[in-house]
Amino acid sequence: MASSAGAEKPSELGEFLRTRRARLRPEDVGLTTYGSRRRVPGLRREELSQLAGVSITYYTRLEQGQSRNVSDEVLDAIARALRLDGDEHAHLRNLARPGRPAKGRQAERFERVRPAVGRLIAAMADVPAVVVGLRNEVLAWNPLGHALLAGHLDAAAPDSPSARPNLSRLLFLDARTRELYPCWETEARAQVAFLRLAAGRHQEDRQLAEVIGELSMKSAEFAALWSRHPVHDCLFGTKEFHHPVVGDLALDFEALPLPEASGHRMLLFIAVPGSSSEAGLRLLAASAAASGWATGRTSAGREPVED
Repeated sequence: MASSAGAEKPSELGEFLRTRRARLRPEDVGLTTYGSRRRVPGLRREELSQLAGVSITYYTRLEQGQSRNVSDEVLDAIARALRLDGDEHAHLRNLARPGRPAKGRQAERFERVRPAVGRLIAAMADVPAVVVGLRNEVLAWNPLGHALLAGHLDAAAPDSPSARPNLSRLLFLDARTRELYPCWETEARAQVAFLRLAAGRHQEDRQLAEVIGELSMKSAEFAALWSRHPVHDCLFGTKEFHHPVVGDLALDFEALPLPEASGHRMLLFIAVPGSSSEAGLRLLAASAAASGWATGRTSAGREPVED
């Protein structure tokens, strides 16, 4: 398994660079063309190497995954030439110089939420809150978070590693979740872009690779988006929902990285005060309480059960 993973890394880097070359035309970057027929879309390797100030031989070796210990200066020059944004620049560095897996990461069978984090989201009675792991699996949610994103699933599902919902799987493979997002294509692009970043940051994570492999096999839409190498970390914005219980909601969201460098994030959703979406959240909270969450049990505050 380790040898095959290592063989894939050069391809990931090369494919990423080729997609970014393909989206730029010579005239976009101030190069003159003389009407010769171009066999490939976008910039040629020699044009990019000229813009970046590196030799064509060196750049070709880099794109083929044959150049190790590439310097920050070279990567920065290539990023400028390709007009990469901050997320893409960071992704380029991750692919070009993969780091060692975090100590003990591969030995972990599941992720845990710190008890204090669990208590924090449980205390947010009026705010949907969900904690996700680096693979986008749900580690904990409060009653309103569960009711908003996956009320059709068992509220205790995050407690069991084998049953934990994964937000990416749900989006592409679960019909009810697809219906939850009226702008499903926008949400799908954002999910794939996040997984691309995560895969670059955690290249040795076998379970993350399995999630990506499963989605690529089971969803043609995921596979098509994945092949485009989107890279973006959406940390805030507005999401629209068509909820089966309370109807249409427009909620601001924040994705807050948790400080222990675990890859965990806290997802929070909030409505504009006085809006119909705020009224909808109140109705959803009442519905969640009536369904049995009012007893005070929460997936957030308990240790997971090892399967």
